[in-house]
Amino acid sequence: MTLTTAKAKTLLETRKAELEQLDEMSRDARSPVQLDQQSVGRLSRMDAMQQQAMAQANERQRALDLQRIESALQRIKEDEYGYCLECGDDIPEERLRIDPAALYCVSCARLQG
Repeated sequence: MTLTTAKAKTLLETRKAELEQLDEMSRDARSPVQLDQQSVGRLSRMDAMQQQAMAQANERQRALDLQRIESALQRIKEDEYGYCLECGDDIPEERLRIDPAALYCVSCARLQG
């Protein structure tokens, strides 16, 4: 199967919608933990704070993923999609199938860390 720009755009838009939906669903988990000692014990508060921290970390990762997707969609608009941002070479189609928002070819991605 050849990954066309239209197919990549569809994949990116679908993933963007999924991430936005996850962000909305996890909004409550990221809200401040209530420290009412009458209704919640110390360990329960610690668990709640740990869950909040994990939800916030997930939200930061979703935000980064959304930025990468927006960047890829912009590159599609500008007819620059599929080219490495570092060296300008083609990003292999297999890599784009795995990650349609890939910014770099395999060689440059290794150098990026």
